[in-house]
Amino acid sequence: MWEKIRVIFTIPELRNRIMITLICLAVYRVGYWITIPVVDQQAIAQQASDGTGLAGLITRVSVFAASNLTQATIFGLGIMPYISASIIFQLLGSFHPKIQELRKEGQAGQKKINDYTRYLTVVLCLVQSFFYVVAYLNGSDAANTLIHENYQALDSQGNPTGALTWSWTIISVLIMTCGATFLMWLGEQIDEYGIGNGISLLIMAGILAVMPGALTGLFANAKFELTGLDSGIVGVESMIILAFLFVAVVFGVVFITLGQRRIPMQSAKHVRGRRVYGGTRQFLPLRVNQGGVMPIIFASSLLMIPAIMFGAFAQISDPDGMAGVWNTLSGVFSPGTGFMYNAFYIAMIFFFCYFWTAITFNPKEMAENLKEYGSFIPGYRPGRHTSNYLEKVMVRITYVGAAFLSLVAVIPTVVAGGLNVDFSLASFYGGTGLLIAVSVAFDLVQKIDSHLVMQNHKGLLDS
Repeated sequence: MWEKIRVIFTIPELRNRIMITLICLAVYRVGYWITIPVVDQQAIAQQASDGTGLAGLITRVSVFAASNLTQATIFGLGIMPYISASIIFQLLGSFHPKIQELRKEGQAGQKKINDYTRYLTVVLCLVQSFFYVVAYLNGSDAANTLIHENYQALDSQGNPTGALTWSWTIISVLIMTCGATFLMWLGEQIDEYGIGNGISLLIMAGILAVMPGALTGLFANAKFELTGLDSGIVGVESMIILAFLFVAVVFGVVFITLGQRRIPMQSAKHVRGRRVYGGTRQFLPLRVNQGGVMPIIFASSLLMIPAIMFGAFAQISDPDGMAGVWNTLSGVFSPGTGFMYNAFYIAMIFFFCYFWTAITFNPKEMAENLKEYGSFIPGYRPGRHTSNYLEKVMVRITYVGAAFLSLVAVIPTVVAGGLNVDFSLASFYGGTGLLIAVSVAFDLVQKIDSHLVMQNHKGLLDS
């Protein structure tokens, strides 16, 4: 293994791509901790450690968005606005005529769609950062605010009110918008000049950064003795279950990622001169998890929006009026709160699995390609019958992939509630965070393998 790693850094192009990727990730981690100037760092650290209310929600959703909203940093929004904008344009591409025409134009049309996605990302950044600054940072009075006293607005008697002035509100919104836009650009630089998917790597970096703290917190609050699963104390039994879930999720992710449905395929015989060509049997591999990790990222990102928005409305509403309604709606869409959230989560995972498969897999086009190359699936006529068969098979295997992703997605909720462990720990060591980290790491290894094979070297996974 060490010899293979040494070979990686002897290839100039691959070495440069890896170094560029590491530099971009290092820049992301530096900006991850730089707070905007208006916040009181001690107050916001105390608010984040409490883990209640809107702060608790933000702590949970930040795990899957490469963001640090609890500390009000310049990269606080993470890549969530960009993911949301990408989802919107992918949905529009299914029925909007202009977007469909651009998609048919090839590379030029895709470049135009990417430009529109960037513009929409900026708009979403402005909206989300405004709600965040108004709802999360502004306190009801000077005693419980997160704003430093030098930036607070003053009342008629000259006393601080606990809220930002409008000028500093606009500046804070622009700082967070620029930070999220820069993070989007950073991911695109990884795509073009680095190695791997830039957005996915940023998410994985954010998840892996949570791992040491979550593990330290587990050992700090655990007792190394048999306490029983219903005691409310993390004991040896809970640690064994977490270790088992860790191994099971890693094994399941690799198994589903490599899982294929092989469709037998026969090539037609044809005679050229005195030789007979074709007639060989091959296989058409169809991936079980065609969407990879993207459906679960899309579902997590979209479910963040209503929870944060309803929580923001509750913060700025009259406590005796609509605040209770907004808090109830925010609770419905908050991670780990019960049946309704899990039901929405699973439904959206299934939707995005089939939606992503419909975008990336075109059975009609594949059937036409098989027909042009003189190949066919035994028992099915070329053309429409082959297309219908491929579509039916893909619907069935996508159901299996979506069911696996849904199972992994709800594990953190069950673990956090049943074993009385922190949600960030459960989400990484036995759930969605681990799924994303393993899937992205596996995809990164495969891309490094492809570079090694092109240079006539053995891949990392070759024996």
